[in-house]
Amino acid sequence: MHDIRAIRDNPAAFVAGWSSRGVENAQSVVDQILALDVDLRAAQTAGQEALAKRNAASKAIGAAMGKKDMAEAERLKAEVETLKGVIAEAGEAEAAKGGELRDLLAGLKNIAADDVPDGADENDNVEVSKWGTPRTEGPAKDHADLGEALKMIDFEGAARMSGARFAVIKGQLARLERALGQFMLDMQTTQNGYTEVNPPLLVRDHAIFGTGQLPKFKEDLFRAADGDPDADVEHIEGNRWLIPTAEVSLTNLVREQVLSDEDVAQPIRMTALTYCFRAEAGSAGRDTRGLIRQHQFQKVELVSICKPEDSEAEHERMTGCAEAVLQALELPYRKVLLCKGDMGFSARKTYDLEVWLPSQNTYREISSCSNCGDFQARRMDARFKRAGEKKTEYLHTLNGSGLAVGRTLVAVMENYQREDGSIAVPTVLQPYMGGLTAIAAA
Repeated sequence: MHDIRAIRDNPAAFVAGWSSRGVENAQSVVDQILALDVDLRAAQTAGQEALAKRNAASKAIGAAMGKKDMAEAERLKAEVETLKGVIAEAGEAEAAKGGELRDLLAGLKNIAADDVPDGADENDNVEVSKWGTPRTEGPAKDHADLGEALKMIDFEGAARMSGARFAVIKGQLARLERALGQFMLDMQTTQNGYTEVNPPLLVRDHAIFGTGQLPKFKEDLFRAADGDPDADVEHIEGNRWLIPTAEVSLTNLVREQVLSDEDVAQPIRMTALTYCFRAEAGSAGRDTRGLIRQHQFQKVELVSICKPEDSEAEHERMTGCAEAVLQALELPYRKVLLCKGDMGFSARKTYDLEVWLPSQNTYREISSCSNCGDFQARRMDARFKRAGEKKTEYLHTLNGSGLAVGRTLVAVMENYQREDGSIAVPTVLQPYMGGLTAIAAA
């Protein structure tokens, strides 16, 4: 959500900011926002003035009756009734204009940080660094072919029960996937200072709104309806959403809270290994085979809550924590700074980590680490109060993948494959695999 006072004070900055993020007719959008703001404040002023007049008239009625001036008392009573109508009309206008303004602001992307490059899509992203040497020799089978040959991935069985974009993983590959998740959690909690959380996978609409998936991206979500499944999503009470990422659950732990200065003396760091659920409505025809783009997958999420002055350093730290997992697994990757046109809705700055996949002879996203500034905190009303200060400030929120487990499984399978179709187990995972050094067909 955006600060209406900031838009009012510097509308040109928001025109430029939204234009650079692909918002069409940004000038018209800002003009509409300012017009609604004027109408809203006019309604508020009219209501306040009418309320003050009504209170004064009500008080004067008693004085008139005390003087036995019944004519004046009746005139004042009539004025009070008229003012009640004015107050009601002003309240209705305030609610209507306020609702229009909130809805308009809720659908607008975050403004990018100053150091985010201009650009329209992924082709304009900027490579920051690379780590490791991509595998360009030896076998380069696709992970789906490897898994099916080992009889440890079953796409057809999953499709019979659940449809496309699901998979059944079995045997030692299932154990390897479990090992990856546990290794990532252990690394983030024991080495990087994140607190492990086991959050709900089902959340209400206000939680999904808070992190920015609603109302604009509801087609990418799965909804579990307690009531009428055809009801207008903006007017549902009691319905819940399957989380697209644990970012939703973890970030909302501070919603509607006012933390103390001491609470955020150091950033609050949380991590969770959860299943995530995405309809992938916007990815028709992309990665239809394999584990890259599934409706259900596991991910280790990283979330930080901090003061505004700490968020830039925390963003760099979080990204480094995700990179450390790839380095421990000895998976070649590159770090990319996303351009304004390729960032997510809530982000003000995002780094993507892209792992090398031999079968595609390219890097593919495996982690996205974003600083959202105060954008999500405003939607959730998450604030803090500095010591000795009366006013509150909005917190800054950050989130990142540390890592997507399914995509890491893909990367391990492809980068550690052998000529005979077996898969070597990375050294750091062998203790989680009972000492197993390779996965081969039974």
